[in-house]
Amino acid sequence: MVDNDTESETGELANRRPIKSRGMAIFQSAAAALARTSVTPNMVSVSSVLFSLIAGVCMAATACVEGSTIRGILWLVAALMVQTRLIANLLDGMVAMEGGKATAEGELYNEVPDRISDALIFIGAGYSVIGIGVLGWAAALVAMFVAYVRAIGASVSAGQVFVGPMAKPHRMALMTLSGLALAAIEFAGSGGQISGWILNGSLVIVIGLGVVTAVRRLWIIAGTMKRNAE
Repeated sequence: MVDNDTESETGELANRRPIKSRGMAIFQSAAAALARTSVTPNMVSVSSVLFSLIAGVCMAATACVEGSTIRGILWLVAALMVQTRLIANLLDGMVAMEGGKATAEGELYNEVPDRISDALIFIGAGYSVIGIGVLGWAAALVAMFVAYVRAIGASVSAGQVFVGPMAKPHRMALMTLSGLALAAIEFAGSGGQISGWILNGSLVIVIGLGVVTAVRRLWIIAGTMKRNAE
């Protein structure tokens, strides 16, 4: 017979997003080191909002500064902060599960900061020097809806559906690549129309493929619900 704690832990493991980097030695070591400190997984989760805020502010700040070098630095920092946000998202679960520091309210800390983080990054991108504000807001809304659909799956006993093509890791990978490309362009002193196409094109991709992702998830959830009802 399985005790309640073990049963709960098994369920949480089944609902985790499959991430290959979770098995990398560097992240396992980092999670183990954090688990030995007084740092809680909830603290790590909240830190992701701070990293996302820095990313969003750096992007928006490109509209307030002069000089390609400064803008290049801002884009570079933004890209690094987006990836740091993902690392925090990875480590919070590892500290909670592998580190044995899971809390009753952990799911709230796992989900709410993510929604805030997405909004900060996309809205910040929309208000950058080359951004289109409405695209930033639309990308933030679509990202939230994609996550909402996943939550629906869990609430109707269909399980967590993480399929893409524009799940959170994909959205953040695209924004990271965009930030690095824009930084390189600024450092090269190029800029111009190509920068706008890169950033706003990325936001359009997030929006378009985000809608596809939501539809795919809804289709899978509906199918699972039908099979469960049979």
